[in-house]
Amino acid sequence: MEWYDIIIIGGGPAGLTAGLYTSRAGLKSLLVERGMLGGQMVNAPLVENYPGYPDGIAGSELGSLMHQQAVKYGLEVVTAEVTGVSEQRPYNVATTGGSFKAAAIIIAAGSEYRKLEVAGEERLSGRGVSYCATCDGFFFRNREVAVVGGGDTAITDALELSQHVSKIYVIHRRDQLRAGEVLQQRAFAHPKLKFIWSTVVEEAVGDKMLNGLRVRNVKTGQQSVLKVDGVFVAVGLMPNSRSFSNVLELNNDGSVITNETMATSSPGIFAAGDIRKNSPRQIAAAVGDGVAAAVSAFKYIQEQGNGTGITSP
Repeated sequence: MEWYDIIIIGGGPAGLTAGLYTSRAGLKSLLVERGMLGGQMVNAPLVENYPGYPDGIAGSELGSLMHQQAVKYGLEVVTAEVTGVSEQRPYNVATTGGSFKAAAIIIAAGSEYRKLEVAGEERLSGRGVSYCATCDGFFFRNREVAVVGGGDTAITDALELSQHVSKIYVIHRRDQLRAGEVLQQRAFAHPKLKFIWSTVVEEAVGDKMLNGLRVRNVKTGQQSVLKVDGVFVAVGLMPNSRSFSNVLELNNDGSVITNETMATSSPGIFAAGDIRKNSPRQIAAAVGDGVAAAVSAFKYIQEQGNGTGITSP
C-alpha cells in the first residue's frame, strides 16, 4: 500500500488548488478524482467572474490550466472513486483503484445536482430530463424546453439553451429570481425566455420520452400540464459527503462542518469548496478554500514531528 503525506479527494478548483500548494510545499501528494478534472466548472461555457480573465474563460479551459499547473509541481492524480475513509490515523483511503494511506486528507469532493424528487423524474432521466444544459442542450435544437430554478445556474442554463432551442420556460417556485443582477437583465431581455412564477413541478410526464410537466401554482393551487420536450433541473447542489459520514461531522444537508482553517471534526482531515458548510459555491471561493486547507494540512503534518518523512510505513 502506497503512503502519501496528503491525499486530496476531488479534482475541482478547490482540490486542484490544494494539490498545487501541497506539492509546491514538498509534500508527497495524491489527488483522487472519480470523473473529469475541473469539477462543476467544466460545464460552464464561459466563466466571467474569475479574477484575471476580463473577457472570461471557458470552465473546461480553466480546469485544464489548473491541472497542468498542479502536476507541474509533482501532484499525482488517479482516476477512481473513494468508497471510504478509516477512522484511525494514519488514514486509509479506500478507492475503486486501490487503497492508499496518508497522514492528512483534504476533502474537496464537491457536490452533485439536486433532483426534484417527483414522479417520472428518475424514469425519464436521460430521456428528456437533464441536469446539464451544456452537455445536452444540442439534442433539443428547435424544440421547447423548461428550466426549473431561479438562481445563477438556472438562468445561465436558460441563456445557454437559447442558442439551440426555440423557447425556454423558466419555472420558479418564487415570484422573483435569485440570480445575479447581470444575469437577470440578460434573461428578461431575451425573447426566447418565458417566466412561470410561483410554480413547482409535480411530475415529469411521458412514456418512453418526456413530453410534458405537471405543474402547480403554489399560490392558487391550480394544476396544469406544460408541453415541453425537455426539462433542465437547476435547483441546487448536494454535497458529495456520503463516503465520509462515519468520520466527519455533517450538518443537516450533508455539508461538512469546518472552522476558519478548513479543519473538520477529525484531526488531520480538512475540507474545502462546495462540500463544506457555508460555501458560497463560487470558483474563486473554492480556490481560496483550497489554499487555506493546504496551508492548514502542511502545518498539521509539521506538528506531527516527521515532516515529509511521515509517509514512511
